Amino acid sequence: MKGHSLTLRTDGASRGNPGPAGIGAVIESEETGLKVELCAYIGETTNNVAEYRALLLALDEAEKHSPASITVLSDSELLVRQLNGLYKVKSVHLKPLYLDAVRRLRRFPEARILHVGREENAEADLLANRAIDAHFKIV
Repeated sequence: MKGHSLTLRTDGASRGNPGPAGIGAVIESEETGLKVELCAYIGETTNNVAEYRALLLALDEAEKHSPASITVLSDSELLVRQLNGLYKVKSVHLKPLYLDAVRRLRRFPEARILHVGREENAEADLLANRAIDAHFKIV
């Protein structure tokens, strides 16, 4: 349904930083009742890389639903501030992910990136950690 808005809650987790990492995302639309949960194990990486990979996963899924607007909610202050132009991206590991995220965000008619507290992002965090646990069969 065109014209609706989507909320994307994203989170990345890395145990050890760098260490085993997982990503999680919840995509919802109040207008349509849509709710999609995504998670994946992404190997050994840093928490910041995992945060960006979670966002990219969510943006891929959101694009399939052709929303008029998206609101990304993340508890990663770094990711939110970088994407809103408040922080420069200095890390060579994050730069390509950042540029990919900016390119994909431009595909949406309207996109907002907001910082939320961890408690407001618990479902995406659970999915990211579940992906790590599942990889190591800790279920």
